[in-house]
Amino acid sequence: MSTKKRNWKPQTALVHSGTLRSGFGETSEAIYLTQGYVYETAQAAEARFKGEEPGFIYSRYANPTVDMFEKRMCALEGAEDARATASGMAAVTAALLCSAKAGDHIVAARALFGSCRWVVETLAPRYGIEATLVDGTDIANWEKAVKPNTKLFFLESPTNPTLEVVDIAAVASLANSIGARLIVDNVFATPLQQKPLQLGAHIVVYSATKHIDGQGRCLGGVILSDKKWIDENLHDYFRHTGPSLSPFNAWTLLKGLETLPLRVHQQTESAGRIADFLAERPEIARVIYPGRADHPQADIVKKQMSGGSTLICLDVKGGKQAAFALQNALDIVLISNNLGDAKSLITHPATTTHKNLSDEARAELGIGPGTLRLSVGLEDTDDLLEDIAQALKAR
Repeated sequence: MSTKKRNWKPQTALVHSGTLRSGFGETSEAIYLTQGYVYETAQAAEARFKGEEPGFIYSRYANPTVDMFEKRMCALEGAEDARATASGMAAVTAALLCSAKAGDHIVAARALFGSCRWVVETLAPRYGIEATLVDGTDIANWEKAVKPNTKLFFLESPTNPTLEVVDIAAVASLANSIGARLIVDNVFATPLQQKPLQLGAHIVVYSATKHIDGQGRCLGGVILSDKKWIDENLHDYFRHTGPSLSPFNAWTLLKGLETLPLRVHQQTESAGRIADFLAERPEIARVIYPGRADHPQADIVKKQMSGGSTLICLDVKGGKQAAFALQNALDIVLISNNLGDAKSLITHPATTTHKNLSDEARAELGIGPGTLRLSVGLEDTDDLLEDIAQALKAR
């Protein structure tokens, strides 16, 4: 079967794109659990290391199963090239460090996952890279933060956990005007509901651990960009520092991609219903959901996203005690800091994913003692609504 067609819909591309078959003609992608590769002659080994002959050299550099995952992600994202990593944070760190050097300046939206903020605020300055955090929802803040040495913009949209939405096209336009690059962490939108590269972003990163796997099985990440940037900036970093994805995890993620559209569609539909339900409950002070008209950036959501989200941010009246009581009273929804899973998961960001931030920093992000992040899974929506309703009454 040929896989050369380029105008497939996502559902088709995520089943067939990038497939490599051995001489056995297997239906499911093969797992190439190998460290190295054999050359027919010494001359062939030399040619391959020189780049004069195509082929694999060492699985820290590239691997057939990992290559299939990278190509399939490129087909979905509309990217020229990709590199898969051992985790989402490996992807974020590699993308940032390969886009800036000592003496450069990064402008980042302050609404970032806790580990991403650590890389920007703590790790990058250790290597002489200056960083400024801004309220990313206003393009004027990005403009004011620009310095002569600004080389990189970084944001996630929707944000973790308050689901703020940043105008990617506006930030990308500003980046282009000063010769900088924009990295977008697109995890919360998924590659199905937002296309950062089409909006002008230069690099997109994912924690494939989330929706791409979608079943709580393995870690993984991926960086997507143009081939020139990857060849000139990321390639050697990858070869020499070794953040590569394991072939087994790549195979698991390939299987996850096959069902990604089905899962995200169902999860988003359920999340929309649950968000509407929560918005009417007297126990809830605030609901933030990108599919609702009362979202703070509803106009931008409509402009750049093709769907809502699988995640909901809510504030429970009564602070931490009430938020904990709600979590503990849930039967179906599980307490976990993961997201994008087939199972519905809920977490209290102030004491988990964002616990290392100061009270002031959390307040700036809109994370209060009663804030919860709900990742909606694949359970029956009515069952989830009943579970949440009984937990609200029991709290």
